[in-house]
Amino acid sequence: MRSFTRIAHRLVLAAASAAVSLALLPATSPAVTLDWASVGDAGNAGQTLTYGGTAMTFGAVAESYRIMKHEVTIGQYTEFLNAAAKSDPYGLWTIEMETNQNIAGIARTGISGAYAYTVTGPAGVTPTGASSPANRPITYVSWFDAARFANWMQNGQGTGSTETGAYTLAGATTGIAPARNPGAQYYLPTEDQWYKAAYYKGGSTNAGYWTYGTQSDSAPGNALGSQANQANYMVAGKYSVTQSGIQSPTQNYLSDVGAYSSSASAYGTFDMSGNVFELNDLTGAASVSKGQRGGSIGSTAFTISSGARGQPFPDVQNGITGFRLAGPAGGTPVPEIDPQGFIPVASLVGGALAFLERRRTRVPRRV
Repeated sequence: MRSFTRIAHRLVLAAASAAVSLALLPATSPAVTLDWASVGDAGNAGQTLTYGGTAMTFGAVAESYRIMKHEVTIGQYTEFLNAAAKSDPYGLWTIEMETNQNIAGIARTGISGAYAYTVTGPAGVTPTGASSPANRPITYVSWFDAARFANWMQNGQGTGSTETGAYTLAGATTGIAPARNPGAQYYLPTEDQWYKAAYYKGGSTNAGYWTYGTQSDSAPGNALGSQANQANYMVAGKYSVTQSGIQSPTQNYLSDVGAYSSSASAYGTFDMSGNVFELNDLTGAASVSKGQRGGSIGSTAFTISSGARGQPFPDVQNGITGFRLAGPAGGTPVPEIDPQGFIPVASLVGGALAFLERRRTRVPRRV
């Protein structure tokens, strides 16, 4: 019995030493953290608008859900490329992300199999609210690119396949965009989800809709900062960032996401009118085209309003279109970690002691 006690004592000391060593290792966390807005008022009434003589209803959503407060940023997309595009067989990066200084961007170095991506810009005049290299929205992304970003998020931001998860893509970069898979936690919002998050007044199921995603029926201004009802689009022929009507090839025109800090939607989402057009998934079914709403840096007041919509092919990439993701209410549970980012020592030592106690009860008594 004394021999076992000595062994047990040594094991406890070893376990405690190991626990201390492990405690010094920071707990791992994903490279990209998304900031979500909750959209409630489930079962709300939609808004009926007429397009080409056809009445269509938008914004009615039966369930609660979540949607990103901001557009996916250059910095977030750079993390995605560094994890998932070392070879880039699906064209997730385009040279315009680096060379178009109106929106740049992301630079790529190295050779296929060892590509590396870094954030660049912005160029030209950089007032407060349009000065961040990483926190401006990503552009030159197609629906297929956005779907692969959603798959990467769905699969834990690893270096594995971008072809399954929220969407089954099977290498496709053009043609019919597939339907969203059941159980997806990260996906392109449906048009109704996007429309509701942008324009619905909230607070009940018959609250009505604003014309603009800034909680206003009046056209926004375009002053950067904390004034209410502002957006990044053309006002009186002038760009928001420069307050000039002259377009320069060496000037950034994107604003940082959330820069118009008092111009959120009723659910707390930003830049749903202006900055960049945003892709949506229409109904979520497979289709030859997808949706686009919200307007961009060079848009008119009508184009950033609830009355304007587009349906681009899913392989289209341009410098004025980005995206944000949505997901089910609550989302994927996140394991609890220590506030300091360390594994609790007491838990490990306690586990070792419990194991030894269980082991001790199995030792036969001497007679």
